[in-house]
Amino acid sequence: MSAQLSLVAPQIETPARRAQRLMGEAREAASEQIQALEASLQTVVEIAAEVASGGDAYPAGVRELARRLVEETQGRTRTLDAILHHSGPKRS
Repeated sequence: MSAQLSLVAPQIETPARRAQRLMGEAREAASEQIQALEASLQTVVEIAAEVASGGDAYPAGVRELARRLVEETQGRTRTLDAILHHSGPKRS
């Protein structure tokens, strides 16, 4: 028995397929970045809430700023979620 070798023609990626592949990769990278943003915003809310409720250990101005930051960040997070929900199933 002898093995036969044959040449296989390389698959040439058409410009349209390349564009589709690259767009898919870009969407995946964007989804990862959005997830990182959401996680970071949640961290901001948690830390700011701790400072806002930290009592006299923090200056009154800092507590008030942290309280407002919690409210604003939660609002921005809801807006982000609404945008992502409206934009369809592009999230992973």
